[in-house]
Amino acid sequence: MKNRRGSRHSLPTTQKLTIIAQDPSVRLNGRILTTEIEIPAEEILPGPCGYRVHVIDYDSTSNLLYQPASYEMLDNGGYRDPFKRSRPAKTAAQHNDALVNDPRFHSQNAYAIAMRILARFEFALGRRVPWGSTGHQLHVAPHAFADANAFYSKQDRGLFFGYFAGDNGKPVYACLSHDVVAHETTHALLDGLRGRFLEPSSPDQAAFHEGFSDVVALLSVFSLKDLVAKLIDGSTGASRLIDQKFLQPEALKSSVLFGLAEQMGQELSKIRGKALRNSISLKPRADYAAMPEFQQPHRRGELLVAAMMNAFLEIWLKRLDRIGFIEGKKRDRSLVIDEGAAVADHLLTMAIRALDYCPPTDLSFPDYLSALLTIDREVVPDDSRFNYRGILVKSFAAYGIVPDKDADKDGTWRRSDLDLIYSRSHFDSMLRDKEEVFRFLWENRKALDIAREGYVEVETVRPSFRVGPDGFILRETVAEYVQIMTLQVGELKDALDIDPPKDMPSWRRVQIFGGGALIFSEYGQLKYQIRNRIEDSKGQSARLKYLWKTGYFDQQPDDKSHFAALHLARAMD
Repeated sequence: MKNRRGSRHSLPTTQKLTIIAQDPSVRLNGRILTTEIEIPAEEILPGPCGYRVHVIDYDSTSNLLYQPASYEMLDNGGYRDPFKRSRPAKTAAQHNDALVNDPRFHSQNAYAIAMRILARFEFALGRRVPWGSTGHQLHVAPHAFADANAFYSKQDRGLFFGYFAGDNGKPVYACLSHDVVAHETTHALLDGLRGRFLEPSSPDQAAFHEGFSDVVALLSVFSLKDLVAKLIDGSTGASRLIDQKFLQPEALKSSVLFGLAEQMGQELSKIRGKALRNSISLKPRADYAAMPEFQQPHRRGELLVAAMMNAFLEIWLKRLDRIGFIEGKKRDRSLVIDEGAAVADHLLTMAIRALDYCPPTDLSFPDYLSALLTIDREVVPDDSRFNYRGILVKSFAAYGIVPDKDADKDGTWRRSDLDLIYSRSHFDSMLRDKEEVFRFLWENRKALDIAREGYVEVETVRPSFRVGPDGFILRETVAEYVQIMTLQVGELKDALDIDPPKDMPSWRRVQIFGGGALIFSEYGQLKYQIRNRIEDSKGQSARLKYLWKTGYFDQQPDDKSHFAALHLARAMD
């Protein structure tokens, strides 16, 4: 065997591992669909355990610690995939049973999907992305408990997946669903990027975590080209042509690609609800947000999923119209799949990058739409070929979501044209140092119109490198500042002109938030100030009334995960 330590300069940068492509109920000819996904290469310790994801397979219900999966190192410094199917050693049925019944594969499935979603975020943002919890590693428990639940816990620094008996008596493992693992991993990443999105705020902010995580889970499936090729028309994908009847909007909406398989969809509705199956088929209507049922976070999150996925479908079909037919009403299968993957990749990159262009507190869906449009304009100024931004505006409007009221005519954020003081700030330090950015804020607080009321703090400063379709790099620095005031209800009217709920006790203490994102160019010049003002009396009044009505102030603090409680409440409903 070669000396592995002697060839460190040529170590592989990526590693392929086998996963279940969507979930065990998605089958063709009785076979579970598996695929190999490419993830960043790293030293994999038993678990699997890497530098960002550590699988610890402990079952708290049975007090059982499963044996960790181990990996054999190859001569090139990579690792052998122990679950890659070898033919003809195992039949398809034997291979299926081996995967579904092997806890070590469950661990690999959760690890690989989590690493893939992490890598996708880091590619889009052009930097390392922290987890929302403390520490460098996110702990993953594939068989955490016997319950129909799965959640991300900031306090416990981990993802926890349940298992339960299905209607047919067979066990259902949440960790084997690509949707569930990708969804929960996105919660952890979104919390690391915008930690205050978990603060009690508006119905939109409560719903955003759920809707955004579903969007990431759905769009990430379309880069699994071998899976899409097989599922798009329910065949094995052996034919190089696909009939146009399978590419009609309603046919695609009802396909397994846009949701969960029927069996698993029913079972996992106990964990995830039916949002993934229903969202894209949600009929356009502008008044959903005012309906009582759409005040619930999971339900309201469907509006975001419906808008994004219907836009994806329209752009995909528009691109297919350009490639024509091969014979009769049939298209080239590989081109169809490639076009879908290209659209999904572009929208997923937009969706992730838009987080940097969102205000750090009190997020609304209009805020997010303006962020989507602005970041795409920055990276892709000419959108005339496929009109992504125009289709997104139309699709969001169909569900009552329009760009922010402070946005420009095209829905993008207005660029900063303020006369600011830069001479007292150090250019290099301001691109990475919170203290330097705070000095910039202090020197320019009047021009930036930052109210003196409340505590002001710069929370993050993050350099980003975004690669556009033309290969050019957009270099930016994103800084977030927050404003916080703690007042008694009786002081709100005089201090900030906020009208609290009439039956809210005047002695109760409440926290009021504001803040903004500052986008600096590679030359240290301010491009955008994207904010929600602490002195926005109308918005702050609406926030307090919503929280008072939903009983937030009557909740007792405990250490229960926010998402565990949220998912449990939905399941009980």
